[in-house]
Amino acid sequence: MKIYVLLFSVIFLINSCDVRKRDKIADDAAKQQEQALKDTTSVQLIDSAYNFGKVTDGEKVEFSYRFLNTGTKPLIVTNATASCGCTVPQKPERPILPGETGFIKVVFDSKNRIGTAHKTITVTSNAQPGFPELLLTGEVIKKE
Repeated sequence: MKIYVLLFSVIFLINSCDVRKRDKIADDAAKQQEQALKDTTSVQLIDSAYNFGKVTDGEKVEFSYRFLNTGTKPLIVTNATASCGCTVPQKPERPILPGETGFIKVVFDSKNRIGTAHKTITVTSNAQPGFPELLLTGEVIKKE
């Protein structure tokens, strides 16, 4: 019985040490991202609004907003959110280096969205001043 208690104690100690190591790795990654965000840069939008015209109910609209890193530090996009669940933005996974063009791809699902569509996409990054809101507009017409 004592051997089982001892074995359990050893396993518990080994696992608790591993947790601390994983926490340190996560903390280091968070500190690196925080530092990167302190290194601000500037951004120039090439596309800030897109009007997709008229689409039929159920169609999906895809568009990639372009932007240019006009600063001297890498541009890190940390988040991109839309005003509605029917619009899904995809942020770049890697930093955009100075002088490079980046893209925020947006997919709008028009299913059950008949009428005028006016969606906004909010982008969070280390750009100063920050990204203005991106606009996606158009009209969804009923299927015949």
